[in-house]
Amino acid sequence: MSGVGEFEGLLRDALVVTALLTIPILSVATFVGAAVAILQAATQVAEQTLTLLPKVLAVGLTAALFGRFGMSLCEQLLREAVERIPQLVRG
Repeated sequence: MSGVGEFEGLLRDALVVTALLTIPILSVATFVGAAVAILQAATQVAEQTLTLLPKVLAVGLTAALFGRFGMSLCEQLLREAVERIPQLVRG
């Protein structure tokens, strides 16, 4: 594979890792935000703290649960990038 192909493969891998790291956190934040919005609409409570605190807690818990998985993905990507340096430099 040429240097450009190696670089494109590395970029593709980086985008996949980015998606795998962000999708769980963003989906949890979206679902919790929607649930809080429905609850606020049903009870007519318009407290700003009530909207932020559940999302912060849910995102923090999700990051803590998926942290080891995310770090292993980042480690694999870094190892692949370092291994591909000679092919990238040669062009």
